[in-house]
Amino acid sequence: MKAPILRMGGQPAGLALSHTSWGIRARALTFPAHSNPTTAARTAKHMTAVVFHPRSQLKKETTMAEATLTTRMQEAIPDLPPAFRADRTLLALDLGTTTGWALHGADGLITSGTVSFRPGRFDGGGMRYLRFSNWLGELDRLSGPIAALWFEEVRRHAGTDAAHVYGGLMATLTAWAEMRGVPYEGVPVGTIKRFATGKGNANKEAMIASARARGFSPADDNEADAIAILFWALETKGGMQ
Repeated sequence: MKAPILRMGGQPAGLALSHTSWGIRARALTFPAHSNPTTAARTAKHMTAVVFHPRSQLKKETTMAEATLTTRMQEAIPDLPPAFRADRTLLALDLGTTTGWALHGADGLITSGTVSFRPGRFDGGGMRYLRFSNWLGELDRLSGPIAALWFEEVRRHAGTDAAHVYGGLMATLTAWAEMRGVPYEGVPVGTIKRFATGKGNANKEAMIASARARGFSPADDNEADAIAILFWALETKGGMQ
């Protein structure tokens, strides 16, 4: 681009402006000699050289709204150690209104029990699952981090209400595990009963007797089932053996 030439009184002035990558640069021009010295002096007197420094340029800043919600994505860890290692926290669950649980701590200690998620009289339909999610978080905070979990996979229920409760608890559990990158697996009922008693259709009393034979004192069949699931996971390496 040809630099523009400023003119003054019909004569070219002594300053040309050229655009550069950082601003505008001024350069002096050579003028033909005036025949009248007085005119030349007057022209030179009124010429002012202006140089624009790059720091003096006004910078445009684009104002953007700050993000109000950020979602952290879970990163895959291809070399994750086996979840059933003895120094990791493992959890087994028998899902239901009264959920049985068995926990293998990082120190090798196994604890078990039951927890009730029966809603109160004035509770909404979702309070059962909210309490379950909070209970998982508290268990993970106090005894975890939980490395892996197993639950009893029930395909058939005696009643519709029990099926709805089981489905809601399983959805809450798997979503909780997905958000934290915790591997989980459902174990069929027949597989658990056959492992614990040798019979795939063993009754509740047989499951409780099996847990007692291992040195536990389960409060009911829910806790006994959770204990059986945990030992199945430990002894079969999560079903790999």
